Amino acid sequence: MTLDFIPPARPIIGDDERAAVDRVMRSGMLAQGPEVASFEQEFAEHFGLGRACVAVNSGTSGLHLGLLAAGVGPGQEVIVPSFTFAATANSVALTGATPVFADIDPVTFCLDPASVEAAITERTVAIMPVHLYGHPADMPALTSLADRHGLRVFEDAAQAHGASLHGRPVGSFGTFGMFSLYPTKNMTSGEGGMVSVENDELERLVRLYRNQGMLRQYENEVVGLNNRMTDLHAAIGRVQLTKVDGWTRQRQENAAFLTANLEGVTTPAVADGAVHVYHQYTIRVAEDRDGLAAALREEYAIGSGMFYPVPNHQLAPFRSPVDLPETESAARHCLSLPVHPSLSAADLERIVEAVNKIAAAGA
Repeated sequence: MTLDFIPPARPIIGDDERAAVDRVMRSGMLAQGPEVASFEQEFAEHFGLGRACVAVNSGTSGLHLGLLAAGVGPGQEVIVPSFTFAATANSVALTGATPVFADIDPVTFCLDPASVEAAITERTVAIMPVHLYGHPADMPALTSLADRHGLRVFEDAAQAHGASLHGRPVGSFGTFGMFSLYPTKNMTSGEGGMVSVENDELERLVRLYRNQGMLRQYENEVVGLNNRMTDLHAAIGRVQLTKVDGWTRQRQENAAFLTANLEGVTTPAVADGAVHVYHQYTIRVAEDRDGLAAALREEYAIGSGMFYPVPNHQLAPFRSPVDLPETESAARHCLSLPVHPSLSAADLERIVEAVNKIAAAGA
């Protein structure tokens, strides 16, 4: 019998999203317009951020514009994790500043405050933690560290819509926070990003930078970019906002089932006071991670993801001799299993059966 393939991620786009796009198409207002403005307000309110949000055309644009608005530029350093997608470091480098890599906590996969402190130099201006896989970074420790050293904190919350720590949502701790709206994220606008900003001036600057440096047509104030979100994308995002909480609960239920039943691998932990939204369900495989992934696909038709097998500090643009043992260990041993809300009970049972059998066989 041929098994139906279980993908590692599956965007959910339904009739409501299609109807929203059709509504915008009929309106004739396709570029940055009323849908974008409504989406910005609704996003901030939905996640309880208590601050303004600015919609942009991608998560990477959100990081880049947030950094520009915060005044980051040449001669400065921003401390970032190496165990993350390259967009984190890319956004720093695009400002002319230098990304400096720190190690991660082996339990949460997020920045280790002790490693961050060791990486601070006289050129350091900020720390940019990533709430990786949907688990919040240790923001109390990182913000305290930043305060002691006169640094700012920027949040890469690309994977963490709705995650929180001690009741406070991610994206509300730093000077700015960025949420990605790429198709495989916990919610999507088709493509896009959202930047949460701590004050009016930062909001104004992000809005300037996203729109060729102007708030009013032909009154350019800075050298800007074309990083606007369209009303088509915003309309999709507005619909997804009405569904994301249910999807998050399903992700959490799926994760709980996997954690309760998987054997022979290390399942993800959740820090005290943290709400994990499981953008990824990431296990550690002691031996032959790649063999487990291959066997899942070939024998059981189960997809998985290796996020991130090459740490940023080993990539060509950022190659550095820095010693990051936990990062390099995670890159060798981590594997993300399907956890998305489209999984059926039978899918979850097949994942458990497959992982347990393969792990027991020593693959």
